[in-house]
Amino acid sequence: MPAPILRLQGVTKRFGSFTALKGIDLEIEEGEFFTIVGPSGSGKSTLIRLLVGMEDLTEGAIWLRDRRIDQVPANRRPTCMVFQSLALFPHMTVGQNIEFPLKIRGVAAERRRERALELLELLRLPRNYHARRIQQCSGGERQRVALARALAFDPEILFFDEPLSALDYRLRKTLEKELKDLHARTGKTFVYITHSLEEAMVMSDRIAILRAGRFEQIATADEIYARPSSRFVAEFMGEVNLFGGRLSEGAFQPEEPGLRMARDPAALGLDLPEAGAATIMVRPEFLRFLNGGETADFVLAGRMIEQYALGSRLQYEVELPSGRHLTVEKLREDAFAGPRGSEVEVGFDADHVHVIRGD
Repeated sequence: MPAPILRLQGVTKRFGSFTALKGIDLEIEEGEFFTIVGPSGSGKSTLIRLLVGMEDLTEGAIWLRDRRIDQVPANRRPTCMVFQSLALFPHMTVGQNIEFPLKIRGVAAERRRERALELLELLRLPRNYHARRIQQCSGGERQRVALARALAFDPEILFFDEPLSALDYRLRKTLEKELKDLHARTGKTFVYITHSLEEAMVMSDRIAILRAGRFEQIATADEIYARPSSRFVAEFMGEVNLFGGRLSEGAFQPEEPGLRMARDPAALGLDLPEAGAATIMVRPEFLRFLNGGETADFVLAGRMIEQYALGSRLQYEVELPSGRHLTVEKLREDAFAGPRGSEVEVGFDADHVHVIRGD
């Protein structure tokens, strides 16, 4: 396999007695759309500042291909950053903003203009926007101008620090698709930081889940969604139903007293540990209401207490006798027919179960 374009070895960052990043190792392939996701305080912002040269490492090294860059000043690295605030110059035209990094590098005026017009076309903005003032641009147009400026001097890697977080939902969804399309058309390596799991799922080739200064899991979106490595990742990836338990003397003992299993877990083909704690995970879309004689590998009885409309889908909240709640999600055409407060049986099958080892 080709060598990675970006490699982190033992990257650690301390602020006084607080360790924000704890010996991170990471490899990013050339041309990859790689997204780093995590809750507030996980170390995302610190990591992106280290990658672009806005902070110094405490320990470790950052390599761009075969060149160590963690000791190279930010303005001499072949990388570029798109900030959350965009950081466009309000007193300049669109063209002047795009050309600015080229002007700093001493590129001739005619070539700067040619490059700016090329980038306007690439970002699907009219050529006459070259003379337009930034104040005359919409939020989405400003986002495209910021991207054009980042691409102006043909960087090897583009870093993104939550660039869509301040936009309204509809525009954000449009720009997610445009960013993914731009990535495909340019072939550049994108490293994207966000707190939005939805953004990461839509755009990324791979996702890294960051927690308390360490990577919890690095994999494709499908892999993380279907086979999270821990309870933290499972819960971070959206609505999920988790059932803890322990394996003892060959039998799985669920903590949820109302959970009934049609057969022994071994007969269901579950990948349970030989002994100790395990958690059974099932996503809401794989639960179903059981009617008149229907059966499932796992069954729970409860009461349907709430229904939520989610566009083409409906989400139900089911209260179990223990007091805990389950989440069930169905398409509108498969809506539950009974009223709120109905006694229900909910089931799911072993084919849709993922086992997480440990507590």
